[in-house]
Amino acid sequence: MAGQTTYDHNPTPGLECPTLVLAIVIYAGWLAATWYWHVLPLPLLFVAGGWLIAWQSSLQHETIHGHPTRSRRFNEALGWPPLSLWLSYASYRDSHTRHHRTGRLTDPLDDPESGYVSAAAWGKSGAIARALASFQMTLLGRLSFGTLAMIFTTLRQELRAIVRGNGRRRRIWCAHVLGVALVLLWVTQVCGMPLWLYLVAFVAPGAVLTRLRAFAEHRWAKRLDERTVVVESRLFGLLFLHNNLHVAHHLYPAAPWYRLPGLYRELNIELHGRHGRRVYRGYREVAWRFLLRRYDTPRYPGRFSPDA
Repeated sequence: MAGQTTYDHNPTPGLECPTLVLAIVIYAGWLAATWYWHVLPLPLLFVAGGWLIAWQSSLQHETIHGHPTRSRRFNEALGWPPLSLWLSYASYRDSHTRHHRTGRLTDPLDDPESGYVSAAAWGKSGAIARALASFQMTLLGRLSFGTLAMIFTTLRQELRAIVRGNGRRRRIWCAHVLGVALVLLWVTQVCGMPLWLYLVAFVAPGAVLTRLRAFAEHRWAKRLDERTVVVESRLFGLLFLHNNLHVAHHLYPAAPWYRLPGLYRELNIELHGRHGRRVYRGYREVAWRFLLRRYDTPRYPGRFSPDA
């Protein structure tokens, strides 16, 4: 990543069996949960559906980083199925690639995954918009209103690009709509699940869990290499494929998910020395600190220097 030291760590085989097995588990689990939805208790369906959608999002992240094979076409085909309905794989790939390449991490003008508002946009915002932006800086706000805002903003940006004649976006969304149609054909016609139930038990909780992971991934600091955060968690580490060890992921972006814990342990002393206030002991600590308290100011505090 520009402006931050990264390390080559790609002793991976041509075929990564752990990731392939994981993909089989995710898609088989999704097929089973949608097929047997009528015999599952609603709370269990809610947990399983949300977990599987968020798990597939983590798998998509792996495929974007070149896993589990050396074939880009195979990797993208593995991550492409739009189980979440709203997120286009190709759009996510483009956005996440820019996120890793930016030299101004967290800057809303350069980093597409920034959670901040630019100074110019903040200056033009009214009281309600500012209040909502501040609310999204709390964990409760990010998981509730922030999830809806994320989906709405993403779809609006994609539609705007299509309307403006972006041929590539049009092709991406033609393929995405076809994929959504196939997913809904299976869910509603083959399995007989009402669309509202799929949205409530699968899509919504999956999006919320994904937002939980992203909430504390980055935070602005004067030093670029201090803007990436770690949340230590075994349970959510499995769900997020250890992307919660985010410093390790940014330092070793080519490393597969199952090697990140080992790499993190190797870096542990250094990380706690340099990132002591950026390491959280699980999502319970994140919730305790920031459920109703702002994680940071919504107005981007950088741009004080060319590297901010």
